[in-house]
Amino acid sequence: MNTLEGLKAAYFTLGCKLNFAETSTVGRQLRDAGVETVGEGQTADICIVNTCSVTEVADAKCRQAIHRLARRHPGALMVVTGCYAQLRPEQVAGLEGVDLVLGAQEKGDIVQHIVRRLSMMPEERLLAAHEYHTSRTADIRSFVPSCSCGERTRYFLKVQDGCDYYCTYCTIPFARGRSRNGSIAMLVEQARQAAEEGGREIVLTGVNIGDFGRSTGERFIDLLQALDEVEGIARYRISSIEPNLLTDEVIQFCASSRAFMPHFHIPLQSGSDEVLRLMHRRYDTQFFADKVARVHALMPDAFIGVDVIVGTRGETDALFREAHRFLAQLDVAQYHVFSYSERPGTKALQIPHSVRPEEKHERSQQILALSEAKLHTFYNKYARARRPVLLEHSHTPGIMHGFTDNYIRTEVTVGEAQKDNRIVTVRLGEWNAAGDALTATIL
Repeated sequence: MNTLEGLKAAYFTLGCKLNFAETSTVGRQLRDAGVETVGEGQTADICIVNTCSVTEVADAKCRQAIHRLARRHPGALMVVTGCYAQLRPEQVAGLEGVDLVLGAQEKGDIVQHIVRRLSMMPEERLLAAHEYHTSRTADIRSFVPSCSCGERTRYFLKVQDGCDYYCTYCTIPFARGRSRNGSIAMLVEQARQAAEEGGREIVLTGVNIGDFGRSTGERFIDLLQALDEVEGIARYRISSIEPNLLTDEVIQFCASSRAFMPHFHIPLQSGSDEVLRLMHRRYDTQFFADKVARVHALMPDAFIGVDVIVGTRGETDALFREAHRFLAQLDVAQYHVFSYSERPGTKALQIPHSVRPEEKHERSQQILALSEAKLHTFYNKYARARRPVLLEHSHTPGIMHGFTDNYIRTEVTVGEAQKDNRIVTVRLGEWNAAGDALTATIL
């Protein structure tokens, strides 16, 4: 008899798109083993928490999620994986309600670990309480494939994992190991499978996806060209790519390709050259500005989102003002703003001059205000324009949301007809009542 047949599982994911892709894949594996996703008002037999550890706040949210799920699903097998689990396995294993902690290398065998735990006798389970399995960072070598949509319309295809950059503020290389990737043949096959399942849009995810090819000797541009030929997939998006790896060849290909959208997410992290040097980033502000200009030259309608960290060690008042001036003039659509969080084991801790929490908050608010103004400017530029939109399923009858090719969120009135997962041409209108999308009319 299948040990998992008829059991119910609850899933909770924190952090990046890569985590969501991996959770979706775990969910699919458990469904294939006979596990159902828990319904509203039901109690789960298994809880899967996929954690993030990019900041102290992320760690706290992970702990809160574990406690919340333990209260909501008493007696469930609590399995915790992800970056927090890899970096602080003993701490996570010691949390009330946690049964099993799996690191980056071990998450690929999560179903087998669950089967083993549930097959134990009660006294064995008691002895194995707060169990954890993690590999040393140097031993994290396997690439665990992931291509899934979960409850989303868009698919997320993991093309790369790990990072070799070791920026001074970041723990991700310790949590996910060295850069590695799947082969082009493997990833193209996964994209074809997504197309057979009805997928229309795929988001390419990874930790440092422009570094694709480290473990297979292939090139990122070759992957893009191969994916562009997959029939049935109408849209691809690159979730995030380092500016030094967003080559002119990649930009030119995306601009002329069949299916790659005019949408880039490029981490900058600071608008100050001195702070970038302290971070050990591999470019300066002029290089970044030139890259943005190159994208706009070939794709004038492109949406460019940018990551920014404020309040890092070494960011004096003068350097922040310098960064703010650069960010204000940069021609991008949105900033994703993070307040610096000190992470154990990082080289940033050796940098003098720390920023007070109140000052970090104030700086964050300033960049967020700048971001909101830029986003409104970008959206308003396309009011009354015609754009293609992929409609996504909605819980509101008669209303659907979706994104244009250049990543403008839309709210569409659809009446009774079911248009989920369809690409339609719309005319964009004004802002909706919630202020988070443009209204749109299907043409």
